[in-house]
Amino acid sequence: MSGFSAAWLALREPADLAARSDVVTQAVVSALADVPHARLVDLGSGAGSNVRFLSARLHGSHEWLLVDDDAALLQIAARSSTAAVSTRVHDLRHLDPSLVVGRHLVTASALLDLVSGAWLDDLVRQCRQAAAQVLFALNYDGRLSCTPADPHDDFVRDAVNRHQRGDKGFGPALGPSAGVEAARRLEAAGYRVVRERSDWTLDGRQAELQRQLIAGWALAATEIAPADAGEIDAWRQRRLALVARGTSIVTVGHDDVAGVLRP
Repeated sequence: MSGFSAAWLALREPADLAARSDVVTQAVVSALADVPHARLVDLGSGAGSNVRFLSARLHGSHEWLLVDDDAALLQIAARSSTAAVSTRVHDLRHLDPSLVVGRHLVTASALLDLVSGAWLDDLVRQCRQAAAQVLFALNYDGRLSCTPADPHDDFVRDAVNRHQRGDKGFGPALGPSAGVEAARRLEAAGYRVVRERSDWTLDGRQAELQRQLIAGWALAATEIAPADAGEIDAWRQRRLALVARGTSIVTVGHDDVAGVLRP
């Protein structure tokens, strides 16, 4: 989705790939094993990380439609893909049914925490009507933890989670409840749900990713609690000092959710 730079997406991709749930991924791969030529759509493709991850694990012939509102990111995704892909520049705030019709798999990564419950209702309904398998990966679940601990960690986390529920362009965002709500809706629509954690665990090898996360969290917390801006900035500086010393470990909670249609 727009607002995410190619540099940021490249920085987070190794953490994303390391975090993905093998159990959830395999549930979808197995569901598609008997499809001779699978047609798949990736919503909010960005630079194509989700497509690269899944293409390396799918069996047989398959082709992708990559959807995003950023044409430059879609060009990067298409160039870097070893699978057959086509791209479509589209604002996903308006969920066009033609994106889903005829697809064997509908997938998205790091998207659902941005969308509203009504938007997700519409997507799940369209997926079920199309008899498509579903995979929603890397849904933020509200868990943030930092080691060594700081007295203001909980305050910042709670402010970030309040910020996550704000309107990101789709209406009031699901934020930390995205995975739970996706699982509930998929099960109600007749899917077998497979869900497992897919947490980021970041240490000194991901120092730059930690720095950018800490800066982003501080900004979000300040927007929620401007009267506490001074204390939030002091927290930011203490956390960045730990990153610089190589002693910081950050865990960001996610989950992966698959909806598999019963035979």
